[in-house]
Amino acid sequence: MSDPALDLFDPLVSRWFAEEVGPPTDIQQKAWPPIISGEHVLLCAPTGSGKTLTAFLWAINQLVTGVWEGGHTHVLYISPLKALNTDIRRNLLQPLLSLKKVFEDQGRRFPQIRVQTRSGD
Repeated sequence: MSDPALDLFDPLVSRWFAEEVGPPTDIQQKAWPPIISGEHVLLCAPTGSGKTLTAFLWAINQLVTGVWEGGHTHVLYISPLKALNTDIRRNLLQPLLSLKKVFEDQGRRFPQIRVQTRSGD
C-alpha cells in the first residue's frame, strides 16, 4: 500500500524512496505538503530523521521530471556550519546516484544535478 506522502511525487521517485529509504518519517509526512504547495518551511527534527531529503526531495522531483528547467540554480541552501555543508552534500549525492539508476533502468532521462558547496573560508 502506498504512503499518501509519497503519492505527492513522481511514481519513480516515490517507488525509489519506498524501496531505498523506507517509509517517510514524521517530519517528511508533515513537511512535504506545505513544501510542495510553495510555503516557507522551517524544519526542526532530530539527527537521522531525514531532514535532508525532507528539504530537497521536492526539488529533486521537479528537476528529474522536467518541471523545472535545467541550467539554472533552483535551490540554494545556506548552512550556518561549514561541516554541515559537507554532510548535506554527501546526503544528497548517494540518493541522486541511486535515483538516476532507477530512472535510467526505466528508460527515462535523468538530468545532470549538481550538488556544490562553497565556504567563505
